[in-house]
Amino acid sequence: MTLRQAQDGGRPLVITDCDEVLLHMVSHFRDWLAEAHAVDFALDAGDFGNALTKAGQPMEREAVWPLLNGFFRSEMPRQTLVPGAREALARLSEQADVVVLTNLMDEHQGARADQLRAVGIDYPVFCNQGGKGAPVARLIAEYRPSMAVFVDDLPQHHASVAREAPDTWRLHMIAEPILAARMPPAPDAHARIDDWATGVKWIEARLAGEAV
Repeated sequence: MTLRQAQDGGRPLVITDCDEVLLHMVSHFRDWLAEAHAVDFALDAGDFGNALTKAGQPMEREAVWPLLNGFFRSEMPRQTLVPGAREALARLSEQADVVVLTNLMDEHQGARADQLRAVGIDYPVFCNQGGKGAPVARLIAEYRPSMAVFVDDLPQHHASVAREAPDTWRLHMIAEPILAARMPPAPDAHARIDDWATGVKWIEARLAGEAV
């Protein structure tokens, strides 16, 4: 499989998600829900909308987003670095521009950038809500890279990028082992790799122009 390379001649661009790609989130979210809200979060449910229960009763899907927003408002210091993420991005930054595209409300952009900087990941951070295809296309238009690679844990974002920026290489990565075991490879990703030691080699091969 090959992708058309852009002709602008700029550096390649690596666009990476944050939660469950650079930082562990869901296990810490689960712990906080239990401590602060007496909510049980079944990580193996595979879907946030079906995973939360309180007093044995499923919670409405509409309750999930306020809880997530509350977690990011006060609990970011709980999050821990995914093994190998910092080193992989440092290695890639020698060959490409690196940016972080994270699905958070815009109010959290500064806190997310500070959070990542504190663990040695210091690259531009962009917040987004909804599908990531349009923001990926905007980043490509801004950076005008020779080629682009997108890394994310959610299949819907790979589908969105495949529609809006189809010449982008797409790597599906899930750093949480429980979620990784439950979630099949994203149909619209070019590869599924759940660790950075292997993932960085796959990305470097794409940067070098190798086909899959």
